[in-house]
Amino acid sequence: MLEGASLMAFIPVRDLAVARQFYSSTLGLPVTHESPYAVVLDVDGTKLRLTQVSDLQPQAFTIAGWEVSDIEVAVDALRSKGVTFVHYDGMGQNAKGIWEAPGGDHVAWFTDPDGNTLSLTSFD
Repeated sequence: MLEGASLMAFIPVRDLAVARQFYSSTLGLPVTHESPYAVVLDVDGTKLRLTQVSDLQPQAFTIAGWEVSDIEVAVDALRSKGVTFVHYDGMGQNAKGIWEAPGGDHVAWFTDPDGNTLSLTSFD
């Protein structure tokens, strides 16, 4: 039934202006629509809707992630824009916060201004 429908992703935020700045300027995602209730961004053809939520409780798990071809380059680029990568105790991440999974994939986690956990992944 939905095989021909486009996916739209949602991220809850407390302050649309702050979230818009982070997702558009820091992460480089183009804004395609704005209203008093949401900001819609284009993520390589997928709509990402930042939705204002008054009582946001960020979760401890990753809610959105991006596949990148070179995680070292992507981490360095985001760090140059002020993004801090999360280091988890016992994960064995390198100095940049990149973890190598047993299968060889690489993952790095960061948070948005609301504490939502986001990630970068490079599949090997």
